[in-house]
Amino acid sequence: RFQVLVNIGNHFDLASSIFVAPRKGIYSFSFHVVKVYNRQTIQVSLMQNGYPVISAFAGDQDVTREAASNGVLLLMEREDKVHLKLERGNLMGGWKYSTFSGFLVFPL
Repeated sequence: RFQVLVNIGNHFDLASSIFVAPRKGIYSFSFHVVKVYNRQTIQVSLMQNGYPVISAFAGDQDVTREAASNGVLLLMEREDKVHLKLERGNLMGGWKYSTFSGFLVFPL
């Protein structure tokens, strides 16, 4: 679960961890995650309407804690949904030490 620091317009639903676009436009999203165990790979994907758009991997087998990050600009329609999905592995402290950010860059 995420701790929401800024949610102007309340378009990020904390209960479902899903961002819903309030209008058509170009949006910027980024995320940063930390894996917890060595000999493990994590994969986190940013999902748009249920489909993976980008992923980040951390898989150094000799490192206990390792970070992975990624970011993207997306063309979104009104009501499109974006969320993060842990595809593989375990995150340090669950989502506690990870971040997810998104904002409207250019309305269309």
